[in-house]
Amino acid sequence: MISKITRCTMGVLSTAALIASAALVTPAFAKERFILAHAMTSDHIFHAMSEKFQSELGEDSNFGVAYHPGGDLGDWTSLFEQSMQGVVPMTLTWGASEFDQRLDLSWLGYVVSNWEDARKVYGPGGGMLDIYNDILHDLDVHAIGIVPTDFGSVVIRKGVGAKPLNLPEDAGNLKIRVPPVSIAVDRFNNFGFGAVPIPLAEVYTALQLGTVDARAFSTAVETYNTRDVLEANILTNDYFETAFWLVNKSWWEGLSQENRVALQSAADETVLWSWDEAESKSEEFLQKVRDAGVEVIELSDEQIAAAAKIVHETEWPMMEKVVGQSIMDKLKKAAGLN
Repeated sequence: MISKITRCTMGVLSTAALIASAALVTPAFAKERFILAHAMTSDHIFHAMSEKFQSELGEDSNFGVAYHPGGDLGDWTSLFEQSMQGVVPMTLTWGASEFDQRLDLSWLGYVVSNWEDARKVYGPGGGMLDIYNDILHDLDVHAIGIVPTDFGSVVIRKGVGAKPLNLPEDAGNLKIRVPPVSIAVDRFNNFGFGAVPIPLAEVYTALQLGTVDARAFSTAVETYNTRDVLEANILTNDYFETAFWLVNKSWWEGLSQENRVALQSAADETVLWSWDEAESKSEEFLQKVRDAGVEVIELSDEQIAAAAKIVHETEWPMMEKVVGQSIMDKLKKAAGLN
């Protein structure tokens, strides 16, 4: 299930191991030192969360945090692996399904379709954290929180003139970019589009050159960043993007109860803050999209329900074969669908 570590990853692991060994030498004034790392830049929510988390711990806490942003200890997949190995005890990252295919659960469509339900299901106290941990614990990692990003939308390239609101009848086999993941390809084919898997780095060029007519899985900030080649943004809300706040499970369980409680409390406060921040940023960038002349279209409840019905009848049974009935039953209960 776990892939062989590449030479590049081994090099990163060696560097991180040296840092870890230094960071874990406990001086007299600190009871616990650990590395917190992520792969994103200073303008990303991961950095803001990391800084708030350290602020929540306070300068006089029992912890010394060796903070490494910006991918200086590896990309997000490498950091996931290093957390599995215990080299990086804490990271903010996404689920790397190359280590366990069940983590493709994070791509599942229409678990929720609005921010209120997203908070209930994915936020602190929601059912999804335990569901993901059923999977993550097999990899010796533990999620202490789920980090919200935004809902995915369908955006239409300038000059296309289509507004596929009623699915699948309005899609008209429009060529639409999806991530190179089978669940994404199947979803948009089932929606009536012609799904074209294209890596994220090539999306703008594909839209600019007309290789595709549309793009799926576009968050508000991503829509804004490609606004000059777009004419419409349809808020399908078929996908809710989240990341994980991970710790190495063995390291976490080796902490004193006092230290675990303190870290979890600081993380909980930070995650609560991140939900307000994420929703606010989504609305902010959607307004910027409108101001840039891109039409933003909200689907009606009936249109959302029709699209969700397609996903629940086609995609969810396939996911159950991957993750098992027990996990899917828990997910359906968390989402209020059983």
